[in-house]
Amino acid sequence: MGRHPKAQQATQEDGEGFALSREERGDVHELRPPRPVVLHETIRREGEQELARSVSALGWSSLAAGMTMGFSMLARALLHRHAQGLPGAFLIESLGYPFGFLVVILARQQLFTENTMTAVLPLMTEPGWRKLGCLLRLWGVVLAGNLGGCALFAWGLLHMQLVDDATQASLHAAGTGLMQNTPWQMFTKGIAAGWLIATMVWLLPAAERSKIAVIVIVTYVIALGEFTHIIVGSVEVLYMVFDGAATVGDYLMRFALPTLAGNIVGGSLIFALISHAQVRSDDESDGGREVGR
Repeated sequence: MGRHPKAQQATQEDGEGFALSREERGDVHELRPPRPVVLHETIRREGEQELARSVSALGWSSLAAGMTMGFSMLARALLHRHAQGLPGAFLIESLGYPFGFLVVILARQQLFTENTMTAVLPLMTEPGWRKLGCLLRLWGVVLAGNLGGCALFAWGLLHMQLVDDATQASLHAAGTGLMQNTPWQMFTKGIAAGWLIATMVWLLPAAERSKIAVIVIVTYVIALGEFTHIIVGSVEVLYMVFDGAATVGDYLMRFALPTLAGNIVGGSLIFALISHAQVRSDDESDGGREVGR
């Protein structure tokens, strides 16, 4: 017996593989993960929107983000205090680290380490002095706002009697542990953190209903690896500065500048550049195939 005409037609349309109905072929198309060029274009367009925002909008959003990120430090310190002595206490306390990221990203507040990926793709796609100027303006405003928010949160945490003495000790221990890194370690661990944040940004457009899981998993890995993040780490070190346990020079030279450089290298110069190169290569290959048809 011969094949059913519809099955034969489906086989011819699909090439190799099983014969599918039109509805089933639609299901296959919907279930396929988006191509890298789709992810790239989604993030690039979001970056264009961010570059076009006013200074005041960027400033208020980034200030709010800096203050919100302080809750990553606070949640971790609270878990550290209550999990002391328990098996796997470090694994438990690290679960507090993703909290600030969850709020900032889902609330679409401006976070500097997100912009090392999002805002740099428009410049890589269409290099030019105007785009570079817009990028530097965005980075400058967002970084200043984030760090201002971090400073406000750290000062308030120290002076407003929000937590008890045991939690204050946990907060101080977090900053002390961070400052045990050398500047070179701050830089190299910052590369890892910047790379992971850029990876998270790349994954989010494809995650759809799994965005919370992506944010939690990626930032939890940053906490487990004790990688350095310029915003969360600033809350921890500035808390020590306001408490008199560290100086402004310590904050700038031993932590902030090396970590900032590492985050930018990991997020922009490595991950974003490689991802952009991958998409350009795929696009050129597709173009070549079209011409040859």
